Amino acid sequence: MLGLLLAGLETNIEFKNVLIVILGSILVRSCGCVINDISDYKFDRLVKRTAGRPIATGVVSLLEAWVFFIFLGCLSLGLLSLTPHLTLKISALCALLIAIYPMAKRFIKAPQFVLGITFGSGVIISHSLQSDSFSLSLLILYFGVVAWIISFDTFYALEDIEDDRKLGINSTAILWGDNAITIAKYLHYIFYTSLVLIAYINEFSLFFIPIIITLVAMHYYQMKLVADKKYLDSFKFNNWIGIVSVISFVSEVYIF
Repeated sequence: MLGLLLAGLETNIEFKNVLIVILGSILVRSCGCVINDISDYKFDRLVKRTAGRPIATGVVSLLEAWVFFIFLGCLSLGLLSLTPHLTLKISALCALLIAIYPMAKRFIKAPQFVLGITFGSGVIISHSLQSDSFSLSLLILYFGVVAWIISFDTFYALEDIEDDRKLGINSTAILWGDNAITIAKYLHYIFYTSLVLIAYINEFSLFFIPIIITLVAMHYYQMKLVADKKYLDSFKFNNWIGIVSVISFVSEVYIF
């Protein structure tokens, strides 16, 4: 959504594109979750937090999971048929990355980078719905969102770090060891810095100042959750950080 709103600073956003971004986000993330659970169901059975997942428990069979994945994929393709050719091309690359990510945890020391690049591409995809120009602001936003995703997924990985070590699953939480929290924190700061730079480049209103102060305060609370080893709660809290970030862009596009 941030990418679409960024494009909206220079063009009038079509309501159709808003619906496409919302529905597309739901479908693509659902596809990602399903293919991830299909790939990891044997590991999920051995991890306390994920042992109750439908495929891991056998409530949903592999065949049923694949059928559901194909169904979601067909819906996604149908939605993409309503988008420009540029969006189709970028989305095809993103779809390939979504399929690769579940295996990345087995062969790449820092799979969170693959995740960040994959889902961070949503910024470029949503922007391409409204504009075919590639601006400095878009580049900054993309790298900021990628850093944010790597950050919060590192917190997520900390929740399962002991099980992941036993099973041989890679993560930045394991790779960075004692420095994982510090690095994740600074990656989060990169995201906030990207928002500030975009605000400066695009001459956002003064309303952005209380927004960024709110985000910093929210991050302070998030780090308290991390300090208390409530890693999963810290991960989930990013939903609110995303909502506030979207509100700041919406305000600039439609109000100020």
